Amino acid sequence: MTSQPYDLFIIGGGINGAGIARDAAGRGKRVFLCDKGDLGGGTSSASTKLIHGGLRYLEFYEFALVRKALAERERILAIAPHLSWPMPFVLPLGKDTRPSWMIRAGLFLYDHLARRRSFPDSEKIALADDPGGAVLQPKYRRAFRYWDGWVDDSRLVIANCRDAARRGAAIVPRDGASEARFADGLWQVTLDSGRTVAARCLVNCAGPWAEEVASTVLGRNDAPRLDLVQGAHIVVPRIGTGADAYMLQQPDGRIIFTIPYQREFTLIGTTETRIEQPSEAQITAEESRYLLDAANRYLRATLTPDDIRASFAGVRPLVLEEGKNARETSREWKLVEHDGVRATTVVGGKLTTYRLLAETVMERLYPGTRPWTGTAPLPGGDIPGADRAPPREAYRRWVAELAETNPDLPVERVEQLCERYGTEVENLLGTGLGRDFGALFEAEVQHMANEEWARSPEDVLWRRSKAGLTAAEELRTYLTDFFSAKYTAS
Repeated sequence: MTSQPYDLFIIGGGINGAGIARDAAGRGKRVFLCDKGDLGGGTSSASTKLIHGGLRYLEFYEFALVRKALAERERILAIAPHLSWPMPFVLPLGKDTRPSWMIRAGLFLYDHLARRRSFPDSEKIALADDPGGAVLQPKYRRAFRYWDGWVDDSRLVIANCRDAARRGAAIVPRDGASEARFADGLWQVTLDSGRTVAARCLVNCAGPWAEEVASTVLGRNDAPRLDLVQGAHIVVPRIGTGADAYMLQQPDGRIIFTIPYQREFTLIGTTETRIEQPSEAQITAEESRYLLDAANRYLRATLTPDDIRASFAGVRPLVLEEGKNARETSREWKLVEHDGVRATTVVGGKLTTYRLLAETVMERLYPGTRPWTGTAPLPGGDIPGADRAPPREAYRRWVAELAETNPDLPVERVEQLCERYGTEVENLLGTGLGRDFGALFEAEVQHMANEEWARSPEDVLWRRSKAGLTAAEELRTYLTDFFSAKYTAS
């Protein structure tokens, strides 16, 4: 048993748990975070990878949520310009889409609900005269272009955990909380490994498992009710060569995105399928077909099931709202404070507003402490000149300078390394990258294992990177041998 109690015990190493751990550690609190699996191994690595206000939420009058998310969009770009950047979205207009006046009004609000530094104004475009029309069927003649943000969701989780650890937090993946009991002003939390940890406060950030954890681990009968909604995605070869993503309106009222992804691919998502248990999350044949059909309503070149290179599904743990379908249910978070004990369960929320959620939790738990995460760069995010120019502009200049000083590396590989590690790539370059496996360098694997809690090939190929999309057998064999040798007891 730990001799000195922690100030805060966090169950769940997704983006909300990671953000809370970072914020609390930076306020001088002793923090312990555990997760039964890998960090970001659930919903936080299976998102559509957008930091956005949520244009479609305006349709349901969620103005406060959109305003908060738009402001947070700028903050994430500022503190992690290597992991997130502005992305243009083309929204085609047609006979079966929402009328032009409605979309124009929505985009006007989207442009003006919060201050913008990194995102241009939206505009109406003629697709025949714009590169954005090249991939669309000729019947689509007009569109709007607006801007939102892209983010590497998995690495955003890791960056928050790394900063929390640097500030003294204990980050313990693959060792879940099996029992938590509150007595004499302290939580005694037993982990799957048998270890017991004492803490003064507890926050349940188990995402889709939050209701189950509140009931079975914390023993609380006031567990929040969740609406579990599966969001499925498919990855296909790159659609077109431009930088535009596409927001495609569907006959059922839903929105599907096609997003440039990892240079060679396009990500298409997402669905909204209600499920009963988080363990059921798995893309179905019907969802794959739905996504293909949704894209093919707009694209010149027809996609088929044979084009699918990868797929994944995550579970959104929404706050249950009786009588509403998944599309109508709010993405706002809810903090459930359990009676008689110092424990809070977090439900709902968006990737975009994770930092603000963490700040809100801190205000409730430690009202005398000061917020700080809105301006402090995440590891790798301290880009030279970012205080004098929009973060992405400063980032591009820095990458170009780094490429010039490393002429032996192709520019694309320098860009790829910078997108993963930001300014920390300079340490990797200084010590040597080792063997080049094409999708990854040997030094990256060692860094992910030593500094980012990677313990398996899957951790490396699909969460610390997306190298699984292009990895050759040589890399897969190396990873299997590397982790077997490093973590298998003799």
